[in-house]
Amino acid sequence: MTDPKRLTDVTALQLHRARATALFLQEAAADELQDRLSMVNRSFTSPAVVTPFSTIWKTRLPAALTCSDEEQLTLTPEAHDLVVHAMGLHWANDPVGQLIQCRRALKPDGMLIAATLGGQTLQELRSCLAQAEIALSGGLSPRVLPMGEIRDLGALLQRAGLALPVADSLTLTVEYRDAFHLMRDLRAMGETNALTARPKTAANRRLFEETSRLYAEHFATSTGRIPATFEMVFLTGWAPDDSQQKPLRPGSAQQRLADALDVSETPLPD
Repeated sequence: MTDPKRLTDVTALQLHRARATALFLQEAAADELQDRLSMVNRSFTSPAVVTPFSTIWKTRLPAALTCSDEEQLTLTPEAHDLVVHAMGLHWANDPVGQLIQCRRALKPDGMLIAATLGGQTLQELRSCLAQAEIALSGGLSPRVLPMGEIRDLGALLQRAGLALPVADSLTLTVEYRDAFHLMRDLRAMGETNALTARPKTAANRRLFEETSRLYAEHFATSTGRIPATFEMVFLTGWAPDDSQQKPLRPGSAQQRLADALDVSETPLPD
């Protein structure tokens, strides 16, 4: 029996992932992560990757230990100088717990980089599904996973005890023939509805027909296709270490900012 207090039905998620055949989003995230790692002026000798699709990483980081994004990660404390959390954090029931486990697996001054879907993902589909369901049934059901905004996701790094936290995003726009084509692709990605509170009965086809109509009406391109937004958020942090730069103490500056900018300083009124 699933726990109604948990956002994600883990059993359903595993079933969805097991039938996934179209992993282009996972591939795109892996490519981007690999590019970012190539720009870090450091050689990583003991990497680990947390991923639901380990085969994608076999050629990218062949020496890496891979483990699935289960609630208890099979990572050894302080064993890795790099941990990559690859495109599973948006489904986690405890995302902070996932990051804490990754931080504990890092050696001092080890690097964590995580990729996850952000809050702008599928914004067009969300809007049209909600509008269609309200029109047909007068209410809303949890049909699309709620995903964090970049500011909130970045704050998770500090909550997990990581130093020098950075969060940024990359938006991909993919075009489809219609909403049915998009929803079939989401199924092939393993990204369909695995919410614990999701409706357990099949939706009336009228809901998806109306969703498709609204999608085409409000978002169709000049070629008649529909766009789907996928926002990938990248989170970077480091395991704390004495060698890292520290912020200066408040009041310890030796020069006024106004002098450095060669401008007049205007005191604020009391």
